Amino acid sequence: MKEKHTRIGNMAITAAILAATSGLSYLLHRVSNSDFHVPMLFVLAVLFISLLTDGYVYGIIASMAAVIGVNYIFTYPYFALNFTITGYPMTFLTMLAVSICVSALTTRIKKQEQIRLEVEKEKTRANLLRAISHDIRTPLTSIVGSASGILENQKVLTQEREMELVQDIKDEAQWLIRIVENLLSVTRINGENARINTEDEVVEEIISSAVIKFNKRFPEASVEVKMPEEFLMVAMDGVLIEQVLVNLLENAVLHGKTYTKIWIIVTHTPGRVEIAVEDDGQGIKESVLPVMFEGKISSDEEESDSKRNMGIGLSVCHSIVKAHKGGMHAENRAEGGARISFWLPMNEEDTDGY
Repeated sequence: MKEKHTRIGNMAITAAILAATSGLSYLLHRVSNSDFHVPMLFVLAVLFISLLTDGYVYGIIASMAAVIGVNYIFTYPYFALNFTITGYPMTFLTMLAVSICVSALTTRIKKQEQIRLEVEKEKTRANLLRAISHDIRTPLTSIVGSASGILENQKVLTQEREMELVQDIKDEAQWLIRIVENLLSVTRINGENARINTEDEVVEEIISSAVIKFNKRFPEASVEVKMPEEFLMVAMDGVLIEQVLVNLLENAVLHGKTYTKIWIIVTHTPGRVEIAVEDDGQGIKESVLPVMFEGKISSDEEESDSKRNMGIGLSVCHSIVKAHKGGMHAENRAEGGARISFWLPMNEEDTDGY
């Protein structure tokens, strides 16, 4: 069914461009009373058809149709086929050759671009898998170690120590849940036919929901939200953007280390809204900044005592924001600490006009 729709779409594009070119050529022919521009217009039409359709077929068909159409409609005697006029056979053969070459070249360029995109996708998938394996192995090892410690040392463990091990198991299990949520998001966004469904969401409500969810895990963390006075609505997948915010808040806690405060700062500029998560912690290593959204941060680029690889979480965040046609940026604050921000496009009609 999909292949049939694609074929119908390609045929419609080809017919529409040829019809539009014929109409424009007819108008110009009447104005200038000359037909020298017509072959060039049809070569240009073949170029656009080759760019907008799949494969060689439609470009070649358009080339043949263009040669016959120019001869039949725009070459004297009009509305009659005549390939015997002096000089015209070579003109038409040249036009056909140029059209076919243009069609072949544009099709090859499109295929090369598609191959490049597939290579990039495979590279991203490999980086994500590497980061995922690191993130999953670490909490699983901790869970197995804590569970084994409880089972093998029941008689010698104090109740306090046993509760500490149980708490460790709980923390690691929660982290695994977050990894699974990230994996589900990656599957949802990067699937073959994946599409995100966006609806107008109130920015303040999404942020509030993310902070509440974050505080359930880190009740001791202090988060201050700074919002502009106007009422902001942005077309987004609320669940995914909420997950982005939770991931960024968790990274501020797990990697900020010396932080005392976390801020969520919302800025509205024409055509977009920017949301930044800042902390006053130890900041981000300069070697990490260029690759932190690619899901390939190696363990030696993190602090040795860190149990968490932030690569997968930030890579997922970046994918989510890109799927919303937005952007993401990370930097160290001049005052100390880190700042990770992302922006989403918005319709200015979705503000209160303040």
